[in-house]
Amino acid sequence: MTARQKIFWLRLATLIGLCLPAVELAWRWYTGGLEPRPVTAATHATGDWAVIFLMLSLAMTPARALFDWMPLIHIRRRIGVAAACYAGAHFLIYVLDQKWNLIVVATEIAKRFYLTIGFVALLALVALAVTSTDGWQKRLRRNWKRLHWLIYPAAFIAIIHFFIQSKVKIGEPAFTAGLFTWLMLWRVMPAKLRTRYTGLAVLAISATLAAVLFETAWYGLVNGIDPARVLMANLTIDFDIGLRPAHKVLIASLLVMLLVAIRRLSLAANKLWTRRYMQSTIPAP
Repeated sequence: MTARQKIFWLRLATLIGLCLPAVELAWRWYTGGLEPRPVTAATHATGDWAVIFLMLSLAMTPARALFDWMPLIHIRRRIGVAAACYAGAHFLIYVLDQKWNLIVVATEIAKRFYLTIGFVALLALVALAVTSTDGWQKRLRRNWKRLHWLIYPAAFIAIIHFFIQSKVKIGEPAFTAGLFTWLMLWRVMPAKLRTRYTGLAVLAISATLAAVLFETAWYGLVNGIDPARVLMANLTIDFDIGLRPAHKVLIASLLVMLLVAIRRLSLAANKLWTRRYMQSTIPAP
């Protein structure tokens, strides 16, 4: 299979994967699987997928460097556009929930802080999606890269929106915040450390501690829960309750290290096999 064919199939598989959540959600809505509050369930689901795809788009640059696989650059744009589309669907379903009364929608956005920042994040994502084409890249030139730095504050604002909307159950937002910390620290880390196991270990520890800090601060400041209780919960694993966000961040970080090791071993084995094959088939002079 040629490199062009690999990229084609990768893009196709990515497109199908990006559409599957929307198709599954539409089917569940049509068959009554979202009852008793389908609009609310759909609003939350599209918002969750917007955040997931936003994190995935940010993960493409580290993944390309860590796994030494250039084709990943060809799907980063598609994932980012998908994040904007799901965020747009998230907003439109909310408008539907308000009976398409745009005055009420505008009033609610102005009055409620979490809606205000969510709308700001949506505007940023839409602007990035619209200008993501090669044509806009040529028109904007150097300003294109400056504009697309908005992805970082947009992701941060989206996570804050995620926290506030989740209210008491902030396990998923705290996990997402831990992953976001990993992705941002990787970008500011010295280039030599980014692909080394030492650097990945530092990222794993830092992101895990960040998830603990986010969860502790939220429960302490917003819900008035003793921070010591949250810290103790993160030091133990209760399988009846489930893993804490920090545990999930640590597992995800260790999984990245494992996958990187497997990838590098496979590349080394392939190079060794190729060299031996060439030595066995090319006659000595």
